[in-house]
Amino acid sequence: MSYLPLITTVTIIHLLAVISPGPDFIMCVRNALTYSRKTGIWTAVGFGAGISVHIFYCLAGLALVISKSILVFNTIKLLGAAYLIYIGAKSIFSKSSVIDVGQQTKKEDISPLAAIKIGFLTNALNPKATLLFLSLFTMVISPETPATVQGIMSFIMIANTIIWFSLVSVFFTQKKVRTIFNKFQNIFNRTFGGLLIALGVKVALSNK
Repeated sequence: MSYLPLITTVTIIHLLAVISPGPDFIMCVRNALTYSRKTGIWTAVGFGAGISVHIFYCLAGLALVISKSILVFNTIKLLGAAYLIYIGAKSIFSKSSVIDVGQQTKKEDISPLAAIKIGFLTNALNPKATLLFLSLFTMVISPETPATVQGIMSFIMIANTIIWFSLVSVFFTQKKVRTIFNKFQNIFNRTFGGLLIALGVKVALSNK
């Protein structure tokens, strides 16, 4: 298959970007530990849905428009920054529902739709993801690349995202990890919140 090297290159670049810690990683761990493994996995599905948005506008030719328009890109950047800061603040100022062993079973989870929404917005409004896909679709993937090949690469990138963050959710909800989180929930909530706010501020102030 003549396009196999291209598919392999795009897959590796995207996988390395996905594994690299960022807003998606922090949000996934936060949701998995704060709520449940299931919620972490649904959040991963939301990330996959967010990836599809980036792929769609790139395939539609909007990648070139966004890359050339400072106003459009800065709007996306500031929306993403605001959302990260909002979620971070919610995490920091959330009521400390002390998760005792006896209280944990009564802890209220969020719905799959709510988890998907969080994952979707986190990824779709993530300027880091926008930059990645702008780079891939303007410098690596040629407009002449057959639609079938682009479809295969799109599927792989969405699957990579969902599988990786589902694995992250499974790992961070292991019994030992969960026990540690239960003991230091307030510290973790504030740490995750602070990291999200810091990322939001960094994104808002970045020049690229």
